[in-house]
Amino acid sequence: MNLKIATVISIMLIFSGCSSTNTSNGTDSSTNPTVVPSTQPIIEPSAAPTAEPTAAIDPIAEKIADMTLDEKIGQMVLVGLEGTSIQDHAKEMIDSYHVGGFILYKDNITGASQTLKFLNQLKQANQGNQAPLWLSIDQEGGKVSRMPDEFKKLPPAADVGKAANANYTNLIGQALGEEVRALGFNMDFAPVLDINSNPKNPVIGNRSFGAKADTVITHGIETMKAIQSKQVAAVVKHFPGHGDTSVDSHLDLPVVNKTLDELKAFELLPFEEAIQQGADAIMIAHLLIPKIDPDYPASLSKKMITGLLREELDYDGVVITDDMTMGGITEHFNVGEAAVDSVQAGSDIILIGHDYATQISVLKSLKQAARDGVLTKERMDQSVYRILSLKDKYQLKDNATASVDIEAVNHHIQSALQAKKQK
Repeated sequence: MNLKIATVISIMLIFSGCSSTNTSNGTDSSTNPTVVPSTQPIIEPSAAPTAEPTAAIDPIAEKIADMTLDEKIGQMVLVGLEGTSIQDHAKEMIDSYHVGGFILYKDNITGASQTLKFLNQLKQANQGNQAPLWLSIDQEGGKVSRMPDEFKKLPPAADVGKAANANYTNLIGQALGEEVRALGFNMDFAPVLDINSNPKNPVIGNRSFGAKADTVITHGIETMKAIQSKQVAAVVKHFPGHGDTSVDSHLDLPVVNKTLDELKAFELLPFEEAIQQGADAIMIAHLLIPKIDPDYPASLSKKMITGLLREELDYDGVVITDDMTMGGITEHFNVGEAAVDSVQAGSDIILIGHDYATQISVLKSLKQAARDGVLTKERMDQSVYRILSLKDKYQLKDNATASVDIEAVNHHIQSALQAKKQK
């Protein structure tokens, strides 16, 4: 029943009750035994009104509904930048293109205080945008370390795997999360879940936890969870598995001659477990697997991203490409067109780590594809929803990080290193 109608009926009942206990001249019936029977029909009490169910408000969906096309596209792009402090190009990326985040490399980092200040500058510049920034880094330990020299070094994944000590692995993972968080980063492109099965592999090597699936699963997932425990989004990589290649995808496009069944029996196992254990984001590699898709590398392949990762492995988290300025893409594709292909295939975030002109080309290509209907509103909103949901999970804010306690971080790292021998 309509609530307004129910209210009217309730008022009618009150007045009806009054008329049944009073005479027409207002005298109390208890003092006048002669009561004139009411000629009004008796109104039966109505049932309590039932509120109409209302759909739960989804604040993320509401935010997306208020976003412009440029703002949506911006969220789907993560870029590198020049220098060791904020420059005009970075400001333009924030003010004009509303990019979802940045990645810093070793060239951007000269010290702890400098890095802290740099990230705070980016956060301050982003205050006028609807969504806070991803501030990301490749911090794996070993040879892939971007941290300032003031921090103690962490071992490569291979050494962690060889120790066969889950507690040690967890503490190393916490130390990774602790050091990046201390500087103001909120996303780490780690851990590596590739199985190092090919000794001729030029790009993975000791970045992998080992040559056996069980080893990579045990220590990779432990590291992922430990990084997440420090309020840092962990991006596992490089799906569907870069371990059995002999070509460096930074230089050219590796080819993996395996069937889907072969991948499921080996390379995909760590990624399947990561999905089951709550992976925040998965990085897609620039790998050509001709027995699944002879035309497109995994990073551009709908068969690999939507068909395999989304549908067969039931993953609905964030998908991010490996750097689109790597040779595996640039030697074979136009980067702007490849970015559109990747989003069509199911990617959420396009990573363009280098070259301002290429970054602008990608942003413009995505916008033109949206205007032409090549990228539908529905497809883009799916990605933006995943991205904003992950930012919400980690309660990202563009608040400045006040200071970095190098001594405290190093104490945490030293404690982790000492746990290696403790079973």
